[in-house]
Amino acid sequence: MAAIAPLFNELPVRLRLPLVVLELIFGMIVGPRGLDLVAPEGIVKTLAALGLSFLFFLAGMDLEFSKLRGAPLRLGLIGWVSSVLLALALTYSLRAAGLVSDPVLVAVALSTTAIGTLLPILREAGELETDFGRFVLGAGAIGEFGPIVLFSLIVTGDRGLAIRSGLLAAFVFVACACAVVALRVRPPRVIEVLSRTLQSTSQLPIRLSILLLAGLVVLADVLGLDILLGAFAAGSLVGLVARGPGAEPFRQKLDALGFGFLIPIFFVMSGAQVDLAALVASSSSLARIPLFLVLLLVVRGLPTVLYRRELATPERRVLALFSATTLPLIVVITELGKATERMLPENAAALVGAGILSVLLYPLLALSLRGAQPGAVPARYDESDAM
Repeated sequence: MAAIAPLFNELPVRLRLPLVVLELIFGMIVGPRGLDLVAPEGIVKTLAALGLSFLFFLAGMDLEFSKLRGAPLRLGLIGWVSSVLLALALTYSLRAAGLVSDPVLVAVALSTTAIGTLLPILREAGELETDFGRFVLGAGAIGEFGPIVLFSLIVTGDRGLAIRSGLLAAFVFVACACAVVALRVRPPRVIEVLSRTLQSTSQLPIRLSILLLAGLVVLADVLGLDILLGAFAAGSLVGLVARGPGAEPFRQKLDALGFGFLIPIFFVMSGAQVDLAALVASSSSLARIPLFLVLLLVVRGLPTVLYRRELATPERRVLALFSATTLPLIVVITELGKATERMLPENAAALVGAGILSVLLYPLLALSLRGAQPGAVPARYDESDAM
């Protein structure tokens, strides 16, 4: 399925779907509720979990905070805080109507943006290096990182808020210390060894990056935080060091490992785990899917009015659609919500269904309004890279 997805987009047809969308659809087709050819269990389940971690790792790597400083990050942060407040107002209203049991948990789910899911789409459309792409990345980075932090604070373990805040602060301290060491301690001998071994069978820079990813994921887990926070932080640290034309071969090798192997498995398995029959069988869950789909667009889309001085109205509409695209964090939040009985099963199923539809519909609508093609060559690509 991972190999067929990109081949499918090479067919001589006008409509070209983002690879993420194709992988989800193909996963539904071959999953247990479809042709029953694959199942999310055993080694495949482990590879899918590694793919999710690598997705957030590469998302952290792709965020050049030096380029996002200023309006993209400032508006992204203000917009996300506005989304959380708007989501809380809406979910508490839904609780008053008897539709939601834990409004805070649902509000966090509604305020997410899947920047890890959007990155492959933005790359294919050639938007990562554009000015508009900077605002999408700024909104998406805060829309993914913010909910991870908030989610870790409100639902992880039985510790009090003060203890969880202290553990989060400890994790941030360790990550910042690693960043300082990586940026300041750069002996010429070490740089020479890393450059030389990148072209040898040892692949030392790649191995060290995987070690950092594993280390911060385990640290986040030990501290009782969401492991995706560790993966995102590891990618950000590697991205701080691996900048410039000289780092392009290194980044391409990590891209090959992630987008060529692990990440497609995650998306195919995500599609395979979708229980469409259960969604259709429950009229309550089915009726809430369009409700949550609209709420995602409202919660993440309305704050784009804050960008009126930076973006024209058509671009703000595209930004709203991209910002409302979400899935991985919704899956994580709903799974924990069901396990702790803090979220109604019908709401969990409906949120996942809305997340799937947001990935299927909103990027396509955004690309259509933007006039981009999902299979376009990324702007940063150069023919010399393929030589």
